[in-house]
Amino acid sequence: MMLGAPASIEKLIWIMSKLRDPEQGCPWDLKQDFQSIVPHTLEEAFEVAEAIEQKDFQELEKELGDLLFQVVFYARLGDEQRLFDFSSVVAGICEKLIRRHPHVFADSEFKTDAEIKANWENEKAKERFEKNQQRSILADIPKSLPALSQAAKIQKRCAHVGFDWDNVEDVLAKVQEEVDEVESELQQSPQNQHALAEEVGDLLFAVVNLARHLKQDPEQLLRQANRKFSHRFHYIENYHFEHNVSIANSSLEFLEQLWQQAKKQQSAD
Repeated sequence: MMLGAPASIEKLIWIMSKLRDPEQGCPWDLKQDFQSIVPHTLEEAFEVAEAIEQKDFQELEKELGDLLFQVVFYARLGDEQRLFDFSSVVAGICEKLIRRHPHVFADSEFKTDAEIKANWENEKAKERFEKNQQRSILADIPKSLPALSQAAKIQKRCAHVGFDWDNVEDVLAKVQEEVDEVESELQQSPQNQHALAEEVGDLLFAVVNLARHLKQDPEQLLRQANRKFSHRFHYIENYHFEHNVSIANSSLEFLEQLWQQAKKQQSAD
C-alpha cells in the first residue's frame, strides 16, 4: 500500500488513480475531463510565474507541485482513454530533448547561443512539418495563448526565417510610426472606430516587437506594470480610506499628487 510510502512520482500517480477510482474516488475529480481542467492548468502556470517574479521560492515549491499534478491529471485521463500515459509523456519529452540538443548528446558543435537557438528552432520546424505536413511556420501557434505572448511567438517565428528588423532603433521607429497613425485617426471627424481600433492593435503589436528585440517577455513586462500600477493606486485608496473621503470627490490634480507620493515611496522601498 502506497499511502505510507515516501513521496515520489509513483506515489503521486497512485494518488491520482485513487482520486479517479470510479467507485471510491473524489466526485469532483471524477467529473473532470481534458477541457474542464484547462483553466486550472493555466491558473497554476501563472501562479508559478507569479511566485518566481516575487522571488517567493517557498511558494514556488508549492506551486510547482500544483502544476505537476496537472500533468499527472492529464496523463491519467489519457491512460483511461487509451491515448497515452505518464510513461509515454516522459518518453516523448526525453526523446525530444535529446534530439534538440545534439551539441550535448551527440557530436554536433555550436559555438554561440545564437547557433544553439537556431538549431532548436530548426528542429521545431521539422517537427511541425512531420506532424501536420504544414509549411506555414505559424501553423501551430496556440490561439489560446495570451495575446501578448502570441504576438511575440509570431514575431519570433518570422524572425527565424529572416523577416525581422535589423536593429532596435528601426523597431522603435516603427513604434513611433504606429503612434503617429493612432494620432491621425484620433484627429479624424467623425472618428472611424474600426480604423482607430486597428491602429491601436498595430501599436500594441509594434510594442511587443520592441520588447522582443530588447530580449524581454512582453507578458511578464505587462504583469510587472500591472503590479506597479496597483501598488500605487492602493496608496491612493488607503489615503482616502484613512481620511474617510471618497476618491470620486477628489480632484484629478490632488490624485496626481498622491500618485507622485506613491512613486516616491515605491522607489524608496
